[in-house]
Amino acid sequence: MTQTNTYDVLIVGGGLAGLSCALHLSKHDCKVLLIEKQSYPHHKVCGEYVSNEVLPYLNSLEIDPFQFGAKKITNFEISSKTGTLLSTKLPLGGFGMSRFALDNLLYEAVSSNIDILFDTVENIDFNTNFQVSTLTKQVFTAEYVVGAFGKRSNIDTALHRPFMQQKSPWLAVKAHYKADFSNDTVGLHNFKGGYCGLSRTETNAVNACYLTTYESFKRFGNIPDFEAAVLSKNPHLKQFYNTATPLFEKPLTISQISFQVKQPVEHHIFMVGDSAGLIHPLCGNGMAMAIHSAKIFAETYLKHRKNGTKDREALENTYTLLWNQTFLKRLHTGRKIQKLLLHPTATSVGFSVAKLFPSIVPSIIKKTHGAPLV
Repeated sequence: MTQTNTYDVLIVGGGLAGLSCALHLSKHDCKVLLIEKQSYPHHKVCGEYVSNEVLPYLNSLEIDPFQFGAKKITNFEISSKTGTLLSTKLPLGGFGMSRFALDNLLYEAVSSNIDILFDTVENIDFNTNFQVSTLTKQVFTAEYVVGAFGKRSNIDTALHRPFMQQKSPWLAVKAHYKADFSNDTVGLHNFKGGYCGLSRTETNAVNACYLTTYESFKRFGNIPDFEAAVLSKNPHLKQFYNTATPLFEKPLTISQISFQVKQPVEHHIFMVGDSAGLIHPLCGNGMAMAIHSAKIFAETYLKHRKNGTKDREALENTYTLLWNQTFLKRLHTGRKIQKLLLHPTATSVGFSVAKLFPSIVPSIIKKTHGAPLV
């Protein structure tokens, strides 16, 4: 596609949500520009487990993660901070694939069908249409803008989004390791002040990504000391970190992760993925939700376009309604689960009950996941 300055849809951010949205729209002759800060491929702080609920949708976009080495994951294990372990089958299952590979797979699938610009968006203005300006002083016009810029962005600040006014206590650390870990399992292991997810990726590396509070971390000042002093209190994490070989020169980190309520549409921008709302990583469903939200926008927009209506407000209201119907209960459940796991007494009671009634765990998982998308 030859780059111009005017587009039907301009997508800010080229993660899973932005790329999935672009790929979907590209199959329906939409004039799309996607602006992303970094060239592909690149690693991101992420759990790298994807629920199979989005697998039929990815297949409909001609994306098959298993052709590129994704690991089939059917089992789930969770441990308390003292090491009490619960194991179960995942209701839907999922797959393990690094963001390095999955984002790049989507990028290669869409790159010849839309315009892609590697640049930083600095400002988004709306009158009757949008004007989007970048760091390199380029200006583009679009009828609609999709915000797929992730958990926290300079654009959030420019838009004065309310959650940006509140400090968040959360930070995340991620790295890949050569380690002994089951191909078909995703693990969630709790420690004081946080939890760590483990799953294998397409390269056979094990992705370890943990979320913790800054309050817990700051007493140690560096990642190795924190992992040795805090994560290793959980015997499963102690075994992992004592025997695993790091494959990254140093771990990736991200701070100020906000789980505050966000709006699906702000300043007439359609938010998708983490820009619209972030589920707690312990639910293992953030990547699938990002892809699912892209599907909701793309289908809503295409139906609106087919009908030939120019009613922007109607489109915004429909998208907001569908997004809330799909995700609000999941986000609410995720917050409740996180509170339980961070409360020692509640966690102890919860694990004891789950030992007696094993069906509780898959039942809770279902509440944070959806049915397979068709």
